[in-house]
Amino acid sequence: MKKGRPLKMGIAALMLATLLPAGTGSADAALTEVPYAMDSSNQAGWWSPLETYGTGLEYAYMAYNAPGSVESTHKVYIARRDGSGVWSNIPVMDGSKVAEYTDDVGHNQPSISRDGSGRFHVFASMHDEAWHYFRSDTVGGTPQNHSADMPTPATFKGTYPVLTTAPNGDVYLLVRSSEDAAGYRSGQLFRWDNAASTWSKIAVIGSSLNKSFYPDDLVFDASGNLHILFEWSAFAASALRHELSYVKYSPSTGSFTKVDGSAVSLPLKPGTADIIQPLAPTEAYVQTGSDPGGPGVQSAKLAVDPAGSPVVAYRYREEGSSTFSVKYASCGSAGWSLQTVYNASETKAAIDITWAGSAPRVYYAKSTGTDRAFMAVPSGGSWSQTSIAPGKPIERLSVERNDNGVDILYLVDVTNRKLYYGRN
Repeated sequence: MKKGRPLKMGIAALMLATLLPAGTGSADAALTEVPYAMDSSNQAGWWSPLETYGTGLEYAYMAYNAPGSVESTHKVYIARRDGSGVWSNIPVMDGSKVAEYTDDVGHNQPSISRDGSGRFHVFASMHDEAWHYFRSDTVGGTPQNHSADMPTPATFKGTYPVLTTAPNGDVYLLVRSSEDAAGYRSGQLFRWDNAASTWSKIAVIGSSLNKSFYPDDLVFDASGNLHILFEWSAFAASALRHELSYVKYSPSTGSFTKVDGSAVSLPLKPGTADIIQPLAPTEAYVQTGSDPGGPGVQSAKLAVDPAGSPVVAYRYREEGSSTFSVKYASCGSAGWSLQTVYNASETKAAIDITWAGSAPRVYYAKSTGTDRAFMAVPSGGSWSQTSIAPGKPIERLSVERNDNGVDILYLVDVTNRKLYYGRN
């Protein structure tokens, strides 16, 4: 159910949080600055850098890029906040040194998950590279390099590792792999068996000639089904993607299905899974390293409602527009229903979604303005927008709904190189 502990809340803030009904938002989130230096490279739209744990003493774990030994590099750390609001900084170790890599905005950022035994799993700085995988050997311990544990050939190269933890404590990983010589880049799903402490590859989720697979998100529902969100681009890569797609995986049966329960065969190709955002009449696949303009998708996240149905937030540039709208998709008996959440100005490649009470919360970041980070909730036939970090130039974000039903925020101020923890 996740999609996903401030410093002690003041009395007024605590009273406000208590009085607010589920599904509504406060005037702004309770924020505190993470007390460690952040590198300017700590920014991505696809990543899963935040993990939460506990219903009593709540913990938050925020994987991030810290300044490296020179300006063009970064080191990988986990900022840990315990249930009393005390911070500690956990290094991600590569042998006897903290893992350090070259900056590469939009690619070389960390994703984290915590398995059922309390061990951290971190994938960091992978842009068409061999595994950079780190795992704790003890509960809550310092992650060490375990790249050799991954069940792939030595020639494997990957990008965009996205992680989530299953209700039984297993960890699932979705990553794009490179088969450039064959003319495609596929999406592959892996599982960490927590009881056996081993990784295995489940399947090649998507693979299509002259196309590249872009992972977006993984979320489990309460019944143990894994919801998978992804996009396609022209091979080998593009800043603009298309045909935002969804498929559901049942670990208990090994089956992959559309949202209506109909079976699909792997590997998926464009059009064989649920297409949430179809191609517009003038929308076309274009291979380019920079944005070619025109309609297309750029970043997406998902959550599940109490019935286990997926809801999706994503950015899509409509035909004839020069800016990316924030969109919301839900599914019903008639298929996918799309709504525009916000389109008054340009937004950043930063978006997330949670389900609170009886309604979704869509999080996004504007490109300009005094207030940048916002939460939107449905209000009648439209969406109500609330600033969650007034006065802070937030450019990237991640949100996780914790086990107590509170949205935990990971907010990045690139300009001032600050990382914020929030509670909403």
